[in-house]
Amino acid sequence: MSKERARRRAERLAVLEKEKAVRARKVSRRAWRRSLVRRFTLPRRRSSGTLHRRSRGERLGIVLLPLAAIAAIWLWVPEMSLRIVLTLLIVLAAPALVVVILGRKAG
Repeated sequence: MSKERARRRAERLAVLEKEKAVRARKVSRRAWRRSLVRRFTLPRRRSSGTLHRRSRGERLGIVLLPLAAIAAIWLWVPEMSLRIVLTLLIVLAAPALVVVILGRKAG
């Protein structure tokens, strides 16, 4: 009886050792792949600076809304002098409006 238990235990241990070896190979392969990828890719840059304080949607809004307003002015306002004045007004007022509407987000 004890010989049978010893044989079964040895079989279980052999199976566990094989599984352990397979797992170790997978882990080492994964680590090797990661190191290979790290070698050939640039490190991720941390998001910092003035542009990254706002979300992508906010940045798009900051750029596209004044451009749309300027385009509308140039399409529908007939007088050239009024076009120029309104365009300058938008260009000068847009930064202040961004701060008032979206907040400063000082970092």
